[in-house]
Amino acid sequence: IGKTSRTWYRKSVAGGYEFWIADASSATKAIAFDHAKLAAALASASGEKFEALNLPFFTLTFAEDGKTAEFVAAGSRWSCDLATYECKKSGPAPSRFGRGGGMNMWVRGPAPEAASREVKTSPDGKWEVFIRNYNVVLRDKEKKEETILSRDGSEGNYYTYESLRWAPDSKRVAAYRLRRGYHRVIQYVESSPSDQLQPKYHTMEYAKPGDAIDIERPVLFLVDAKARVEIDDALFPNPYEMGNLAWRKDGRAFTFEYNERGHQVYRIVEVDAPTGAARAVVEEKAATFFCYSGKKYRYDIADGKEVVWMSERDGWNHLYLYDGATGAVKNRITKGEWVVRSVDKVDEEKRQVYFQASGVVPGQDPYFTHAFRINLDGTGLARLTDGEGNHSVRYSPDMAYFVDTWSRVDLPPTFEIRRASDGAPVMTVEKGDIGGLLEAGWKAPEVFVAKARDGKTDIHGIIVRPTNFDPRKKYPVIEYIYAGPQGSFVPKSFQAYSGMRALAELGFIVSQCDGLGTSNRSKAFHDVCYKNIGDAGFPDRILWHNAVAAKYPHYDISRVGIYGNSAGGQNALGGLLFHPEFYKAGVASCGCHDNRMDKMWWNEQWMGWPLGPEYAASSNVDNAGKLKGRLLLIVGEMDTNVDPASTMQVVNALIKADKVFDLLVIPGGGHGMGGAYGERKMYDFFVR
Repeated sequence: IGKTSRTWYRKSVAGGYEFWIADASSATKAIAFDHAKLAAALASASGEKFEALNLPFFTLTFAEDGKTAEFVAAGSRWSCDLATYECKKSGPAPSRFGRGGGMNMWVRGPAPEAASREVKTSPDGKWEVFIRNYNVVLRDKEKKEETILSRDGSEGNYYTYESLRWAPDSKRVAAYRLRRGYHRVIQYVESSPSDQLQPKYHTMEYAKPGDAIDIERPVLFLVDAKARVEIDDALFPNPYEMGNLAWRKDGRAFTFEYNERGHQVYRIVEVDAPTGAARAVVEEKAATFFCYSGKKYRYDIADGKEVVWMSERDGWNHLYLYDGATGAVKNRITKGEWVVRSVDKVDEEKRQVYFQASGVVPGQDPYFTHAFRINLDGTGLARLTDGEGNHSVRYSPDMAYFVDTWSRVDLPPTFEIRRASDGAPVMTVEKGDIGGLLEAGWKAPEVFVAKARDGKTDIHGIIVRPTNFDPRKKYPVIEYIYAGPQGSFVPKSFQAYSGMRALAELGFIVSQCDGLGTSNRSKAFHDVCYKNIGDAGFPDRILWHNAVAAKYPHYDISRVGIYGNSAGGQNALGGLLFHPEFYKAGVASCGCHDNRMDKMWWNEQWMGWPLGPEYAASSNVDNAGKLKGRLLLIVGEMDTNVDPASTMQVVNALIKADKVFDLLVIPGGGHGMGGAYGERKMYDFFVR
C-alpha cells in the first residue's frame, strides 16, 4: 500500500470473501474495513444491492494513510471514506478494451497524418518540433520562425509525430520515418446483435504471416545547423519492429531496439549524436528464433555504461552484464541448467539483481518458480523463498519485504511475508484450508512424470480422476491440450476447480502435459516447435500416456479424446489428423488451424519468415483429408483473436474430403469454447 510496509489481500471465507491488511513492520494483520458498512454505503450511493461478503469488486486501491479505498463497481470508479463510510463516484469505469475498442488489437502502426495536432517543445523551452505535410518542421518558440528539417516525407513514407524525441541538450531531434506496408483488414458479420434486428458489419486491422509490414528508419536532425544526418542502416536492414527511440541522459547518443524479421537477430543499437554513427551495444543471433515475446529483458545501468541483458545463447535462459561502451560481455550474472523466468529489480547501488527462476532446486519440479538475488558479478546467489511449490512474489516499494504466495496442485496456498535482504520469514499471514473440499470428495490431481521421445527428458503432467473413481474399472481418457510455444501450461499452483475436473465427473480421466516445443525449459526443449508447430509435442504426449497406462490398468488408452481452444484448438484437431492411431475424438475450438491465417507476431516467431513449406505441413486445412476420428469444431463468429475464417476453411476442406464432423457456430461469440452451451455440447460429444 503506497510506500508503507502494509499489504492488502483478499481471502475466501464462509459465504464469500473478505479484504484484510497485513503489516510487515509489526507482523500483524487485521480486517481492512467493516464490510457490512461499506456494502450499505455503496448500495445507498449506487442504488444497487450488495452483500457484505460478496462485494462487487476483487481488487482495490488503499490510500497510503489507510483512510480511503478506491475500486470499480456498478459501472463507475468509487472512492469510499473508511471512517464515515461515505462512497462517492470518482470517475467512469475503465474500458475493457484498449484504444479504439476490442476490434483493432493487431494494428501495426498509426495511420499517416499529414500534420500533427500538437507540438513537442525542447527541454530548454526555446524550440518546437512538429509534423506538417508528412515532414519534420522546427519552429523558434519566441520568434515563430519555421525551418523545414526534412523534405522526403510523403503519404507512403512519412515521419511520425509519436517518434519525435528531443535530445536533453535541445540541440538534436531524433525521429522515425515510416514506409507503410500492407495493412490487412478482416471482415466480421455480427449476425444477431442484441440492440437491432439486422446484422452488423465490423472490420479489424490484422496482420498475418507474410504480409508486407511498416518499415521504420531512424533519422537525426541538428537544430543549430538545421540539417539532417543520414544513419547507415547496415545494423537494421530488415526490421520486424523497431523499439522506442530513447536519448541517453547526457545526450551523447540515442538508442533503439531492432528485431529483425524472422526473429533470429535482435540488437540494441546506439546512434552517436555528433556523427550519426550506429553501433550494436548488444547483439543476439539465434539459429532458430530469439523469443522476444517472453524472454527479453534489458536494463541500462548508469545511463547505458552497463547493460543487464537476458539470453538463451548457452542453451538456458540467463542474465549477462554488458559493457555499454564496448559491447562486450563483462561477465555472466547467472548460469546453470535452469531458467531465469523474470527480473523484479536491478539495484544499481548495491549492484544486485532480484529475479525469479525455475529448475534451480534439485529434486523439485523444474517448472516451480522461486525468488532469488545475485550480485551483478555473478557471485552470491541466494534463494529467498522456501517450501517445495510454485512461488509468486511481490516486493514492497522500498525492497525491504516481499509477499510470497506459494502452493502446489496438491497443496493449498500459503501466504507469507519475508525479508527481502535474506528471505527470512517475517510472518505467515494465511494458510489455505481445504477441509471442506476434502469432505466433499475432492481429490488433488496426480502429478505424473515420464520420458520424452529422446528417452532422457522428463515430461511433466497431471491426472484428474472423478470423485467416484473406482480403480477396478477402465476409464476413457481425455487430454486437455494447449501446446503454444509461448509458455508452459500444466498447472503448478493450487486450483480448487477447473474445467478438467468438471469433465472428469462425467466418467473420464482427464490429463494434461507439456511436451517438447513448449517454453520454460532448455532452449533445445523449446526449439522442437521451430517451423514445426504441427508437432505439438505429440510424440512425447503419446509416450506419457503410454507410461500412465503401463502403471494404471484403469487408464484406457484405447479410448483417448482431446480438446483445446485457440492454439489448443489447432492442436486438438492436429491430434486427430496426424495421430489417428491414438486420438479417437476431439473438440477443437477457435483454432488457428493454418498458421498463415493467424496473427503475424505469434506465428512468424515460431514458424519463421519468409513463409516456407513448413506452414502447409503443419496446416489442419491442408491435411483435413486425413481425418479418421470424431470431430466437433466450435467457433465464435466475432472472435477477434483468431480469424474465424481459419475454422471455416477447415470446414470447407472437410466437406471437400467428404468427412463427417460436427460444427457449432456461436453467434456473437468470441475467442472461447462457446460459453455454457459450448461446454455442454462438448460434454455430450465426448459422452457419445
